[in-house]
Amino acid sequence: MSNRRLHVAEVAPPFFQVPPDGYGGIESVVAMLVDGLVARGHKVTLIGAGDHQTQAEFLATFEEPQTERVGDPMVELTHAARVDALLEDLDVDLVHDHSTPGPILARGRNVPVVITSHGPAGQWSEYLQAVDQLVHLVGISESQKALCPDLSWQAVVHNAVDTSGIPMNVNKGDDLVWIGRMSPDKGAHIAIDLARRADRRIVLAAKCTEPQEEQYFDEYIQPRLGSDVDWRGEVGPPEKFELLGQASAFLFPLQWNEPFGMVVLEAMACGTPVVSLKRGAIPELVLDGVTGFLREEPEELPETFGRLKEIDPLACRARVEEHFNSELMVERYERLFLEIVNAQRTASAAQNLQTTQ
Repeated sequence: MSNRRLHVAEVAPPFFQVPPDGYGGIESVVAMLVDGLVARGHKVTLIGAGDHQTQAEFLATFEEPQTERVGDPMVELTHAARVDALLEDLDVDLVHDHSTPGPILARGRNVPVVITSHGPAGQWSEYLQAVDQLVHLVGISESQKALCPDLSWQAVVHNAVDTSGIPMNVNKGDDLVWIGRMSPDKGAHIAIDLARRADRRIVLAAKCTEPQEEQYFDEYIQPRLGSDVDWRGEVGPPEKFELLGQASAFLFPLQWNEPFGMVVLEAMACGTPVVSLKRGAIPELVLDGVTGFLREEPEELPETFGRLKEIDPLACRARVEEHFNSELMVERYERLFLEIVNAQRTASAAQNLQTTQ
């Protein structure tokens, strides 16, 4: 395989800064990826909203991240149109797009387009099938891929976390912790019920800014608040890692097939076991009995609380450092990008040869 240096355009969604100050799993991954590619000698142009804190060259589609307009299709369409205009003036070898509308514009590009499906591919299967032959589709878990076997998946690349910025704590308290976004899929209300049933205190921290998140909070969380529930709201990385590090476990009774679960890796990186369900990608991340406990139903989770001290915090940290580190993620994407670009160059050369004969 060629070791040629590439010029890669990385397209981030328009809603959060890269890397994010708080919530923003996709943006965290994008930041690690672009810095890793630059460190390996590639040229990277990052296209996003607002400003950035990466080693890439940066082009903005909006002066500020459009955080207050998350979910607004006009923001995403405007972002896509501006990305397309910016790419016309760039001489890149490959476009790697993390935004929702990105695949639509792939037909008009003369370089390969890689799409990473960060969300539930099942909900987007019709859309992804419509652009399937135009893009190189990457999944973030084997579970995500298995749920949509009809799509032409190019590869599966697990997300990663940078453990160098995550402090580990071997001294655990008794509290449980739940961190995420306010959605029924994430099971915060179930986490409260399970903790209360086991007479355990639980700390909750989450993004709760969108109308549907606020509605869920008002209907399912507010009525359950009490002296045994510590609601913190949205927290930034320092407080998040402090909460995770001090907890006896990260309780995650998710109610859907989670495509990945960045906070699961963050909890283990803090040396904290994960108590969750065998759904989605969670069994790919958590080793039952080694870095946490996995069960089939929520009702089975409280019985594991008494066994949390069996889990070695060092084993939790090692799991992340060995299998979900940023260097490994960057290496896998780099290998994929080189394969795709080299294949296109070979195909173009063969086509040119046929034309001249």
